[in-house]
Amino acid sequence: MSLLRAKRSLRATVLAAVLVSGTALAPAASASAAPLYKNPHAPVSARVKDLMSRMTLDDKIGQMTEAERQVATPAQSATARLGSILSGGGSTPTPNTPAGWADMIDAYQQAATSTGLGIPIVYGADTVHGHNNVYGATVFPHNIGLGAANDPRLVEKIGAVTADEAAATGVKWGFAPCLCVARDDRWGRTYESFGEIPRNAVANSVIIEGMQGRSLDDRTSIMATAKHFIGDGGTTGGVDQGNTQISLDELRRIHLPPFRAAVDHGVGSVMISFNSWNGVKDHGNKFLITDLLKGELHFSGYVISDWDGINQIDGQPGFTPAEVSQAVNAGIDMVMVPYDYAKFIDTLRVEVQNGHVPMSRIDDANRRILTKKFELGLFEHPYTDRSLQKDFGSAAHRALARQAVRESQVLLKNDGVLPLAKKNSKIFVAGKNANDMGNQAGGWTLTWQGQSGERVIPGTTILDGIRSGAGKGTEVTYDRAGDGIDHSYQVAVAVVGETPYAEGRGDRPDGLGLDAEDVALIGKLKASGVPLVVVTVSGRPLDLTAQLPSIDGLVAAWLPGSEGAGVADVLYGDYNPTGKLNFTWPRSSSQEPINVGDGQQPLFPYGYGLSYRRH
Repeated sequence: MSLLRAKRSLRATVLAAVLVSGTALAPAASASAAPLYKNPHAPVSARVKDLMSRMTLDDKIGQMTEAERQVATPAQSATARLGSILSGGGSTPTPNTPAGWADMIDAYQQAATSTGLGIPIVYGADTVHGHNNVYGATVFPHNIGLGAANDPRLVEKIGAVTADEAAATGVKWGFAPCLCVARDDRWGRTYESFGEIPRNAVANSVIIEGMQGRSLDDRTSIMATAKHFIGDGGTTGGVDQGNTQISLDELRRIHLPPFRAAVDHGVGSVMISFNSWNGVKDHGNKFLITDLLKGELHFSGYVISDWDGINQIDGQPGFTPAEVSQAVNAGIDMVMVPYDYAKFIDTLRVEVQNGHVPMSRIDDANRRILTKKFELGLFEHPYTDRSLQKDFGSAAHRALARQAVRESQVLLKNDGVLPLAKKNSKIFVAGKNANDMGNQAGGWTLTWQGQSGERVIPGTTILDGIRSGAGKGTEVTYDRAGDGIDHSYQVAVAVVGETPYAEGRGDRPDGLGLDAEDVALIGKLKASGVPLVVVTVSGRPLDLTAQLPSIDGLVAAWLPGSEGAGVADVLYGDYNPTGKLNFTWPRSSSQEPINVGDGQQPLFPYGYGLSYRRH
């Protein structure tokens, strides 16, 4: 070996050792060298190891803490070394625009990366049916509609568009998809479920692939969150955050498969559920989080608590040191403490110092969190890629949402009244959900609970679609209460159903019947003698048995989101309905819970859905 080759070999050996250990080359040469964790070419595991070797206990506890933007300014966030900031439902900057979000999030990143170690935050937000907190975003149908569409390839594309619009605002972590298997339609989160059997959620878990892209550090990728682990859709009575009283075998058979699929898709984070399993809160259940999720399913990402979820472990308001140690020891890696982040940090520090939480658990949590931050490319690119904003809410994105609306429509009854004639017709449209963007988008739209309103968000209402789709010689008249209808009309279209809600505020233990306004409307339109089409806008099947004889055509539109014209596409026959029921439609609310295979006789069975006959 020549002297030159020997020198090169020695240098290569030393450099390899540096990459693994982070040891300085030599005092003179390395005084200004960047630490290994800042080297984008080094292996992620080596970067994590190097960074953690430089972190204090307070640094590590900070990384395990997520606070709401309303209580932690960028400067406060940096001082506390917070690992994450989130926007809860309706927590938005002013103005609520992509640029407003980017300015806000970049300010947090500027503060975080200016600290000693310069660890960026990861900003999280609910991306339940699109980037739904931001005005002007494309708002897709809620999961119940996507499950009825039975088109996982479409859902994967929706995930990609959602990620693109979220990344355009600086949000790189989306709290979606919800992979719950809703077994009782009285539950207020039924519309967040892809269906009543695990196969629905398993098939549509491919949305994770769309959100996370080929690589987490792609400019249009965000990290997905599989939620809520586990059993939230199986609570007794459909009570939100209630008690899921089932065997381990049933938990595995019904509620675990979607999370197994999510892990197979490489989901970056998993959110723990508010519910209890046989009387024990999931947030403190080590068997579920550590043994089942991390052990059996080999989940390698990080586990996030739900909003103030650790507060509920002992059933009392607020969190105690015992709850903090129980949650962290159970396997929660990052804790969402929206308003009490300082108290949480102080409490966890004491719990570590007194030996109630081992340092190995703190290190494991940080290893998982930091790995995802490196994989997301946040250390190299912490700031918003504003070039993506040109596609925010674009025509192409809205066209995809309109297609999702078309595919989600389920035709339940048709006595020859559908499709509607487009030409030389006279159509009467009525109902509280015909011309209300807020109602058709549902909860988790701009705010947590959503809100009624004709133009709450940009898009098209169902009435807009009926009007714009009408052909030559067709007249469309609208009156919410159905006043003014007479025999001159060829058909009446009543758009009825629910108004927005989210989570427990949507629980309906007293039944799923139509409200008085809808019942009166259907009666009035039927009395006119005009053939009647009813379109339900709702987050679940409704009790329509009493009204069904009065209805000539029935379409379940679910919660279509911003592109209501997709409903009209189906009503006019521009798109032949293909949606199939992903929930058994009860004959009576007294049948709840009702699910396929339980022996009950429904009004419409699971998998039911008609199409138009073509001549």
